[in-house]
Amino acid sequence: MSKLYIVATPIGNLEDITLRALRILKEVDFVLCEDTRVTKVLLNKYEIKTATLSYFQHSKITKVNKIIDLLKKGNDFALVSDAGTPGISDPGNKLIEQVIGVLKNSVEIITIPGPSAVVSALSISGLPTDKFIFYGFLPHKKGKEKILQEIINNKFTSVFYESTHRILKTLNKLQELGLTKQVVICRELTKKFETVYRGTIDEVLKQLNNDTIKGEFVVIIN
Repeated sequence: MSKLYIVATPIGNLEDITLRALRILKEVDFVLCEDTRVTKVLLNKYEIKTATLSYFQHSKITKVNKIIDLLKKGNDFALVSDAGTPGISDPGNKLIEQVIGVLKNSVEIITIPGPSAVVSALSISGLPTDKFIFYGFLPHKKGKEKILQEIINNKFTSVFYESTHRILKTLNKLQELGLTKQVVICRELTKKFETVYRGTIDEVLKQLNNDTIKGEFVVIIN
């Protein structure tokens, strides 16, 4: 039976990879990458020579069929994203669904757990984490204000991802909508310029406006 491993990779610091993940990346026949150039940096660091194939959000059905055909022939794959756990705010879940739909019980899908930006951020937030709602990346425009209003009214901790270009606009909108809850924002987790901002929406905006706005952000709201 062929195997499809779902392998979590570092979200920044390349040392944050498990021994099991390294072994699997060496043993499989192919590594499926969101961006082969990004994954090659990790593979080269650990001298892993496994062949790579690209699989990303806009991959054509012919690419999916090729992967399924290789699985049918007994090849083993490791699916990785550019950073973190594949399938979490990542198109990997669609590939898994398609593989299950076609191959059903003739392929084994195995998780190789590891880094995840949302879990990493929650772990240092100091906010309640027994129950939380994860929104992934918010819509750019349509429906965004409705989701932000929902977040403001949530009884549980809310978490979402935001990009460099939209973080201030999103936070300003939360301020405009009257957010009074505590906010924690994590930037560039595990990287050289890792920064955590804590406080009210006003306090966090002040901190951000006095800093360099670069990198990816995880926003947590109590």
